[in-house]
Amino acid sequence: MLDVGADYAKCEGYANCIMAAPDVFDVDDLGVVVVLRDSVEDGERDRVTESVRSCPVSALTLGERRN
Repeated sequence: MLDVGADYAKCEGYANCIMAAPDVFDVDDLGVVVVLRDSVEDGERDRVTESVRSCPVSALTLGERRN
């Protein structure tokens, strides 16, 4: 499992993250990212990584889950 995170203060509402992983990220009415799932399976790594990298303000994170 991989942990998904967001720095809500950094988010500027570009919504690039939604393109590759709309089931993981959304943007609320105020233009701030919403993390729909705080963890994803290893098999989802590529598309969620694409979303994280597409954020122009680096507001998103993806990391290994610690037990």
